[in-house]
Amino acid sequence: MDKGQEKMKRNVSEKSLLMQKHRKKISSDDQRTHKNRFLAIINVLGSAGPIRFVVKKDDLVSGVIQTALKTYDREGRLPVLGTDVNNFVLHAAADSDALIPSEAIGSQGGRNFVLCKKQIQPQMTEARSEMISRKRSGSWKAWLNKSFSFKIPSP
Repeated sequence: MDKGQEKMKRNVSEKSLLMQKHRKKISSDDQRTHKNRFLAIINVLGSAGPIRFVVKKDDLVSGVIQTALKTYDREGRLPVLGTDVNNFVLHAAADSDALIPSEAIGSQGGRNFVLCKKQIQPQMTEARSEMISRKRSGSWKAWLNKSFSFKIPSP
């Protein structure tokens, strides 16, 4: 081999080494990115099947709820839920406590979640409380008066 061929061989081998290093760097960056993400499986109460999409570990729970509602709506699923994030809570499948909306989704360590509509309870006002107590006592008094007002026929 002459010197020109040897030099060309060295250049080719150096280039291939540089390309291999570059590929390794890209693949390690991809691995870091993929380690930061996971597939969230969200079951919606009353729906036929789960919604699946990729989330970042540092995404907020409220953002995940919003994405789930948009995906649910886009797929045309029933029942219609609406898009107001504040009307829903997200639970980790293994836990009964609702997740905090400002918390990162990856802090739970789970991948399976349940999306539920919040239970809105009417507030008991003083007037309503008084009305209910009157109704109860009034019905009891009416029953008592009615039961003692029967007439005994005279001979």
